[in-house]
Amino acid sequence: MIFEGKSNLNYLLNGLFETYLNAVPDVKKTSSILIENSVIQSQSEIVNDHIAFRTLGLPNLGIHSLEQIFLHFGYTKRDFYHFEEKKLDAYWYAPPNEEFPRIFISELKVDQLSKTSQAIIEEYTKSISSDPVYNIDLDNPEDVLHFFNHPLWGLPTLEDYEFLSKESEYAAWVIYNRYYLNHYTISVHELNEPYNQLENFNYLLKKNGIVFNNAGGEIKTSGDGLLKQSSTVAQTINALFSCGKTHPISGSYVEFAERLPLPEFSSKTNQKLNRDQRREGFETSNADKIFESTFICQTKRK
Repeated sequence: MIFEGKSNLNYLLNGLFETYLNAVPDVKKTSSILIENSVIQSQSEIVNDHIAFRTLGLPNLGIHSLEQIFLHFGYTKRDFYHFEEKKLDAYWYAPPNEEFPRIFISELKVDQLSKTSQAIIEEYTKSISSDPVYNIDLDNPEDVLHFFNHPLWGLPTLEDYEFLSKESEYAAWVIYNRYYLNHYTISVHELNEPYNQLENFNYLLKKNGIVFNNAGGEIKTSGDGLLKQSSTVAQTINALFSCGKTHPISGSYVEFAERLPLPEFSSKTNQKLNRDQRREGFETSNADKIFESTFICQTKRK
């Protein structure tokens, strides 16, 4: 994902991706596999389907806060999704044009957690008394990028992290990683045959050592059969906690999506289709299992 041009949005997305690229080895490993097998010539050829962020559903934080940045850059708020078991809500945002990726923002419904977990999260976020986005110059991309790269609260203790993880691995991930980019997504359908089909694409990566999230099956498919998604198992990082202890935890991962043509365009198999000619949006059942790419049941497989 490399966006050419000098717009503020180009600058922001490239900056976010650079930090993510340097911290998630599977990004470069995936690109190298594709280059070595002549699927692409360089990373810049990859089309990014979407990027995703995790947040805490609290006053001054959560979706309502973070979305302001992308709405300012021309994104349009679209569909709502609810994940009852994981206590999450989410929206996706359509970009101002097809050059840019979709945005997916989720938030944890903190008030649905146990009182102890709520108290732990409150301890780290209590100093945030106003919406932090209000303090950003949204017309200054360096200021916006600084916001993403500098945490809003301090590192947790290992004990707090582990307590949260037992109730909500999503909560533990956010309390440590904060607004770090959770994943980016390769648009598999934009690649050359036969790797424009997710089954063939996954086979190539698995043959070269990529480990996939198998929650709900390796390939998660929407009810209409037109959106197929898979993802790597999150990178494990040896994290330093505020108490001075270190412990391996989940970082970020890479997702892959194949958006099939809508029925009225399914006969145009040899033509390049626009986004509005393919399956749009997301699928709750797919996303529910993609979230688990950072869960211990998956990372222990890597």
